[in-house]
Amino acid sequence: MEVLNDLVNYHNLKIYQNTDWFLFSLDSVLLPNFVTLNKNIKTIMDLGTGNAPIPLILSTKTKAKIIGIEIQKDVYELARKTIEYNSLQHRIELYNLDIRELNNHFKGDSVDIITCNPPYFKVEKESNLNENPHKIIARHEISLTLEDVLKTSRYLLKNNGVLALVHRTDRFLDILRLCSKYGLEVKKIRFIYPKVDSESNMILVEARKNGGVGLKVLPPLYVHEENGDYTEEVLEMFQ
Repeated sequence: MEVLNDLVNYHNLKIYQNTDWFLFSLDSVLLPNFVTLNKNIKTIMDLGTGNAPIPLILSTKTKAKIIGIEIQKDVYELARKTIEYNSLQHRIELYNLDIRELNNHFKGDSVDIITCNPPYFKVEKESNLNENPHKIIARHEISLTLEDVLKTSRYLLKNNGVLALVHRTDRFLDILRLCSKYGLEVKKIRFIYPKVDSESNMILVEARKNGGVGLKVLPPLYVHEENGDYTEEVLEMFQ
């Protein structure tokens, strides 16, 4: 069922969602609050933009041009309706394209920042794929792998351009290995924990194309208090 929801507390922004497919998650709030932004940034591209929560949040933080790429036609249409409802067509451009074929549509070395909340799970023999196809594509590396994201980012990013990812902590070594393969130097990381004293289940990573040596590890981010409420830091990200 298609619904129009508030985008948490972001300047009265609204977002179209389909409750039968998937709803945007906390990951899509954490990533645009993590990536390094400055006034010199001209172009940002969000890979696998879904119904466009990350471009919407970024539009409140930067005046840069924002491009969203989404492979699923019906999800792309939701994003398009969202952008039009919020009258952000002059700020956010959307394309219904396969990320693996962006070299046929965009010039290399042309993007300042890439953000991506990619599918988290490798497809294994034991993978449970008996669910809604929209969820399968969003969660599993069917149409897009982590290596696809890094290879495409290498092509699109300007020299010293930034790639910002949110991913599962258990994929961190894969991220490091593939970043090294494609000349993306990891510069900033932050581990995310459901609660204090729990194990990290998510990680935020920022890498620079041909970046120099030097890594910043930010303090841990705790999502929930012991009573289940969001922590004050997470609540501030909703503003």
